[in-house]
Amino acid sequence: MTTSLVTGGAGFLGSHLCERLLQEGHKVVCVDNLLTGKLENIQPLLDRDDFQFIEHDVTRPFEVNVPLDNVLHFASPASPMDYLELPIQTLKVGSLGTHNTVGLAKAKEARYLLASTSEVYGDPLVHPQPETYWGNVNPVGPRGVYDEAKRFAEAMVMAYHRFHGLETRIVRIFNTYGPRMRPKDGRVVPAFIQQALLGEPLTVFGDGSQTRSFCYVNDLVEGIWRLLNSDTSDPVNIGNPHEMTILEFGQRIIEATNSKSEISFVELPVDDPKTRQPDITRAREILDWSPQVELQDGLGTTIDYFRSLLEGSN
Repeated sequence: MTTSLVTGGAGFLGSHLCERLLQEGHKVVCVDNLLTGKLENIQPLLDRDDFQFIEHDVTRPFEVNVPLDNVLHFASPASPMDYLELPIQTLKVGSLGTHNTVGLAKAKEARYLLASTSEVYGDPLVHPQPETYWGNVNPVGPRGVYDEAKRFAEAMVMAYHRFHGLETRIVRIFNTYGPRMRPKDGRVVPAFIQQALLGEPLTVFGDGSQTRSFCYVNDLVEGIWRLLNSDTSDPVNIGNPHEMTILEFGQRIIEATNSKSEISFVELPVDDPKTRQPDITRAREILDWSPQVELQDGLGTTIDYFRSLLEGSN
C-alpha cells in the first residue's frame, strides 16, 4: 500500500488533501503542530487504521518509523494575518521545515511535493502569471516573510532534485476557498462571508479594483493529485483563471447570502498585490486539469459551512 506523509495535514488545504489520499487508497501520516491547523479538521480520520496523526513542529528534525512513498509539505501559516503575526515561524517552516522534510523524502527514497504559492510572483508586472515569470517581490516588506520563505523552499527543492536526483513536484497555489477555512484568518473569503451573514459592512481594502482568482478546494486537490502522479519537476500553477475585482467579489457574496451589508473602504495594506490571475496552460497541457466548480456552487457550500459555524457559536 502507498504511504503518504502530509505536513500541515490538519490545516484547511492539508485536511482536504489527507481525505483525498485516503480515498485513493493511501495510508496517510499527518504531521502538524496545530499552530494554525485544527484537530477538528481531521477528527473523522483519527480512528482510522490507515491514518496516523503526529503532533510535531517540522522546523525541528523528526523521524517516521514507516516506509514512505510520498512526502507532501503543506505546513505553513498561509494567510496575511497569520504570517504578519507569525513572521519568524513562517520563515522557519519555509526554510528549516522544507530542509527537514525534503531530507526525510531523500532518506525514504520518496517523491516530494512542495506546496508553493502565487505569492512567489509578488505584485506581478506580468499578467496573467505564467510559471516562467520570476516575480516582483519586496524581500524586506511585511509580506516578504511568506513570499521569500516559499521562494527559498522552491530553490531548496530544486537543489535536491538536481544534486540528489530526488523526484520532486512544486505546485504554485492561487487563492483557494472552501469549507474549513478559519473564520478570522484575514483572508477575503471568510471575512466577506462572515460580515455578510452578520449584516456587517464588507471591508474592502483600497478602492476594491485589485483582482483575485478564486479556486474551489476540491478543484485544487484534484490538480495536486494529478501533479503528484505526473512526471514534471517544474512548478505548475493550480488555480482558477476567472479573475474578478475584490469589489465585484464582495457584491457576489452579498447576493449569495441575501445580505443587506454595504461596502466599507479602508486603507490598502503594504505590498498588497494589485492583480492575481494564474496562467494554467501548463496544468492543462501536462495534467489535463482545469477547474470544474463554478463560483456560485463553491460559494454556496462555503457559505453553508460558515453559517453552521456562526449558528454553533450562538
